[in-house]
Amino acid sequence: MLALVQRGWVESVPGPLGGYQATFDPEQVSVLEVIEAVEGPTDSGQCVLDGRPCAQTGRCALHVSWAIARADLLTRLSSTRLSLLISENQR
Repeated sequence: MLALVQRGWVESVPGPLGGYQATFDPEQVSVLEVIEAVEGPTDSGQCVLDGRPCAQTGRCALHVSWAIARADLLTRLSSTRLSLLISENQR
């Protein structure tokens, strides 16, 4: 929660019934933004097979396929608003 507090997306509510309260518009925040706030930047050039930068000694066998899949995933996560997850969870 600290990362979300630091971003200003939640605030601590003191007291016996306290906890955390959202301070953002879920329509304005993407799933990718939350992931990166908690986990750090996702633009890693790490090789999916070897855990080293792919370009360090040449491309791995999965480089092109992984790059395409990763780009698609990041696009989808960045275009998915938290409001969609909230509405789906309330069904």
